[in-house]
Amino acid sequence: MGMTMSQKILAAHAGLDQVKAGQLIEADLDLVLGNDITSPVAIHEMDKMNQKSVFDKDKIALVMDHFIPNKDIKSAENCKCCRDFACKHEITNYFDVGQMGIEHALLPEKGLVVAGDLVIGADSHTCTYGALGAFSTGVGSTDMAAGMVTGKAWFKVPSAIKFELVGEPAKWVSGKDVILHIIGMIGVDGALYKSMEFTGEGVKNLTMDDRFTICNMAIEAGGKNGIFPVDELAVQYMKEHSIRPFKTYEADPDALYDETYVIDLSKLKPTVSFPHLPSNTRTIDQVGEVKIDQAVIGSCTNGRIDDMRIAAQVLKGRKVAKNVRCIVIPATQAIYLQAMREGLLEIFIEAGAVVSTPTCGPCLGGYMGILAAGERCISTTNRNFVGRMGHVDSEIYLASPAVAAASAVAGRIVCPCELDEN
Repeated sequence: MGMTMSQKILAAHAGLDQVKAGQLIEADLDLVLGNDITSPVAIHEMDKMNQKSVFDKDKIALVMDHFIPNKDIKSAENCKCCRDFACKHEITNYFDVGQMGIEHALLPEKGLVVAGDLVIGADSHTCTYGALGAFSTGVGSTDMAAGMVTGKAWFKVPSAIKFELVGEPAKWVSGKDVILHIIGMIGVDGALYKSMEFTGEGVKNLTMDDRFTICNMAIEAGGKNGIFPVDELAVQYMKEHSIRPFKTYEADPDALYDETYVIDLSKLKPTVSFPHLPSNTRTIDQVGEVKIDQAVIGSCTNGRIDDMRIAAQVLKGRKVAKNVRCIVIPATQAIYLQAMREGLLEIFIEAGAVVSTPTCGPCLGGYMGILAAGERCISTTNRNFVGRMGHVDSEIYLASPAVAAASAVAGRIVCPCELDEN
């Protein structure tokens, strides 16, 4: 029986000719990732081990992004722990204030992940890098500690679901709408510990930023990882951002999949996840009258330059509605600079939005946009669980940058096309 794309990467890193779903393997890692919340736990676990040095100072990335700049004493202490560790072990890829960005946008931008890599990260959205044809997945801080010491990790080889993409998305339909549609279709545990492998002729109609968004939210369907084939667009992206060699893998024609879904991109509509699960989706024409208090445009899911451009396209010449707070967060310093050079930041500010330094901030209810009881937020982030962005009696609606920006103007959840009509 043939292997899936993900299984081939795992087999290669385990030094095996063949692996099958359910098999336990030990595999060599190309990169171990942590942030300012998860890394201190891993560092303290590593302190308990006999081996006190890291396996490779060039293959560890520590990104200060969740509470940066520090919001309180605890977050400052966490960052100091990471900073001291990075200094002690001479960690090459340590990113602090001034250089940092939201980790899952920053690492591909810095060329630290390429096709064929095996990456673990102590953050559930590490699955983002599958957009480049890498196998990347989130782990706990203890596994991160072991990975930093040994350069290896244990895996149970996942089975896979194939998503065959066909057609071309309509205007205002983006990668966010694709993944929200899929999660709504299969549920938050529909791909539990499975590879979500995206293929088909429709892939060519998705930008790299679309693909990063789709893989980023694979975990919201329970997926072990999400992964795209390595086409010319992916190769071009890697050549622009990295000098590392990469290796492409393709699924065998007889690879076994638990299920296969055909997704016609041309039939998708802008989609919104209602509280309190990403799977509670409705298309924009089914939303009804939902007034909002806040809009957040950013995060590891939708803080890239395409997202900034789309939001600016909607906000240009318009004003954020009275009593609505609109917060825009470019995902990295480079994206922030590019948005500034293109005049996007001016558009946001003139519209009545605020622009933040790169941070995860409001996504996890950290800071920069906490919700009070009874407040509603439309957000381009990835989770809308109870209390995710603040008070347990607040509500989060997940959507694309286009819908979030349009909703900020209208004061209620709408499609950008509705603004065009008025």
